[in-house]
Amino acid sequence: MNVENRTLLDVQPFHPGYVTKNGEWAAVPFGKTKFMIIHNGQQVHVSNSIQTAKDYIQKHSKVKNKTSNLEKFLK
Repeated sequence: MNVENRTLLDVQPFHPGYVTKNGEWAAVPFGKTKFMIIHNGQQVHVSNSIQTAKDYIQKHSKVKNKTSNLEKFLK
């Protein structure tokens, strides 16, 4: 077998990604070095590293869903 690119099938180290405990946010590998941030099934951002992806998720997931008095009453 004649293979011109011997490193083509070598295993490349990669980061597996990140998912929050509630599953609303995820950072999945995108290309060779980037991470796509997904929130509730929607692609919302692309970051250059896993750390910046985690920082983005942490910053944007701190927004609390406030319920109004009417919504509390109807429950």
